Amino acid sequence: MTKDVTYRRIYEESSPEDGRRVLVDRVWPRGMRKADARIDEWLRDVAPSTELRRWYGHEPGRFAEFRRRYLTELREPARRQAVDHLRDIAGHDRLTLLTATRDVEHSQAAVLAEWLTGAGKPRT
Repeated sequence: MTKDVTYRRIYEESSPEDGRRVLVDRVWPRGMRKADARIDEWLRDVAPSTELRRWYGHEPGRFAEFRRRYLTELREPARRQAVDHLRDIAGHDRLTLLTATRDVEHSQAAVLAEWLTGAGKPRT
């Protein structure tokens, strides 16, 4: 059973209510020192591929297609270990997914949170 999964920007102040804090970006956030990040893990392998990230460019009009392609990427065998690890965390602890993206509602963290809570069934 999945516990509470939330998402937010890594630049926001951490909170005891965050639970496990996992960065889900492929690249390290600009201007953020690793010592100041207050993360439990950095799971680069659950982030969208570089090609998908560049194609998307954080354009909200492309979000539906980004979401579809990203969910497809998450099913790739090369990502299985990282995806299973994230599911395990979500099944046992409160989880906050972190991203540097300004528009978190249109980010991979939002897609992952929805997917991990069962609301993220692939749409056709």
